[in-house]
Amino acid sequence: MLETHMKRHQFRQDALIEVLHRAQELFGYLDEGLLYFIAHNLKLPPSRVYGVATFYHFFNLKPKGAHTCVVCMGTACYVKGADKILAALEHYTGVKAGQTTPDGKVSITSARCIGACGLAPAVVYDGEVAARQTPEQALAKVKGWVGHGA
Repeated sequence: MLETHMKRHQFRQDALIEVLHRAQELFGYLDEGLLYFIAHNLKLPPSRVYGVATFYHFFNLKPKGAHTCVVCMGTACYVKGADKILAALEHYTGVKAGQTTPDGKVSITSARCIGACGLAPAVVYDGEVAARQTPEQALAKVKGWVGHGA
């Protein structure tokens, strides 16, 4: 299915982001073997494919939890307390940014900037942006996920 998608894009190198999105849709995350497969088929250096996959926060190199929480760490969000939100989430879940809880319920990540500076500090819960978040609000959301199952 992925090869068909690449063929549809004529194996063009400039289709890398679209191909990575499709690969993640199909497999849930982008493991090392999959990145090499994409690099080989698009005739790109593996370092370029890896670089793109790690630059954008919406790509996952490891399986993610049933729920995802992305804390924006851009300048506006950081100045307004994003670091405190992330620290509270890491403390509560027992995992660092970029990791998933052992039960697989929650993945905590951070992003360089999600482009929602006017909403700072912003947190993305399961793909939905929430504005002007506090550590307490973020914890309440994550506690709801943990308490109610996946």
